[in-house]
Amino acid sequence: MTQLIIRHLDPSVKTRLKARAQRNGRSLEAEVREILRVAAAETAPPVQKLGSRIAARFANIGLVTELPEQHS
Repeated sequence: MTQLIIRHLDPSVKTRLKARAQRNGRSLEAEVREILRVAAAETAPPVQKLGSRIAARFANIGLVTELPEQHS
């Protein structure tokens, strides 16, 4: 098993983590493990390409004429 040491943790964060662990019926260590497990399982949403983001931003401005693609 890997060990993780967290230095300079604000005391109020530790207090809140302890309270959260108690509410969830876990030790502080088990609570932090669960928080890290959930955070590591999250996946980042796919990033839209720049052209798609620009098109979405201006989709509702009333432009009815198709604009030709520009290739350089």
